[in-house]
Amino acid sequence: MDFSTTYGKVYIPEHEYLERVQKAAAILRRDGFDALIVNGTESDYANPRYFSGYWPLFERAGVAISANGEAALMCGPESGIFAKDRSRLDKVFVLKEYREGANPQYPEMIPDTFHDVFKAIGATGKKMRIGVASFLDTSVTIYQGIKDAFPEAELVQADYIMTELRQIKSVNELACLREGYKIAEAASQEVIRLIKPGMTELQMVGVAQRVVYDLGAEYEGLPMYVFSEASTRHAISRSSYRKFEKGDIVQLNLSAKIDGYSAAIGYPIVLGKLEGRRREIVLFGRDAHFWTQNQLKAGVPVADVAKNFYKHYVDNGFKDNYVYGPLHSTGLIEVEAPWVETSSNFNFEPNMTFQIDTFISSDTFGVRWEKGIAITKDGCEVLSPEIGQLYELDR
Repeated sequence: MDFSTTYGKVYIPEHEYLERVQKAAAILRRDGFDALIVNGTESDYANPRYFSGYWPLFERAGVAISANGEAALMCGPESGIFAKDRSRLDKVFVLKEYREGANPQYPEMIPDTFHDVFKAIGATGKKMRIGVASFLDTSVTIYQGIKDAFPEAELVQADYIMTELRQIKSVNELACLREGYKIAEAASQEVIRLIKPGMTELQMVGVAQRVVYDLGAEYEGLPMYVFSEASTRHAISRSSYRKFEKGDIVQLNLSAKIDGYSAAIGYPIVLGKLEGRRREIVLFGRDAHFWTQNQLKAGVPVADVAKNFYKHYVDNGFKDNYVYGPLHSTGLIEVEAPWVETSSNFNFEPNMTFQIDTFISSDTFGVRWEKGIAITKDGCEVLSPEIGQLYELDR
């Protein structure tokens, strides 16, 4: 299939998927594995999509890779044709283990098996060493199916392989992210143009969705965040039917997905004038956001930035408003490994991509300043349009 006619103007070319398979196979050989299985769901599809381009719906998906560089996509019973149409991998197998959560049995079906998959990719033997990645997204049914198929094999949690492969972004991955951020900011500006007291959070989500689809996104990068007042304290949440009121702080976190890559921009707006302690908290959050940006460059220990970020809150009298660390990796999904935490044990490297995600909370509200960056030798490239303006809207 000519995927250039199936996807938008910015996408990952087919050859890059095949190169990823070969890089994974090299790691398998290096670390003594016979094969790797990565699994995913509709909501966290990243690892199987990384190799295949396939994003499952309802059902699960997986990719099996052998140490000799052969790969196959595994999908559920209702997705065989869909998966073959979208997969960059020629080999596609339909396994009951990847069925949907309603647990249909498909009594008339003769499914493929893990044995069929491994035979096709040239992984043979009884006492194989099989890595299993996306361990949190590997259901008990899938894991038991692998064990039953290969009872003498050693199954090893191998999430680190995917972190190693995905944490440094290619030119095409960066292009997808830049395009997504541009669209997310356009959606944010349209919400700012239209929002007013009496409208609901969900109405503004609808406005943002229209823009991201109109401008070429394949989907939202994450469930659109439009929160107001008390719900802005939620680090993770969903928009509601609450109507905006004069004086509200409204948190925007809007996003666009480009060929699987999630790009999100977040900042607060105010339906009126922001004053007093509320203003101090919001502007300190913005200050901490740019403080973080100024610490970033290749070679810097990640843990040092996280520790000093917390110290920045403490030293400025905002210890009780601290919620979490300064950055998280981003790419095929909004949040991916590796995290930036005080316990992290790696350094920043060029073309690692992160969200500078600065969340600050109080007893009555919270705000987040968030954008995407890529690490460079001497600092970082802001992949999104720059944020930082405090929008105080006289509506």
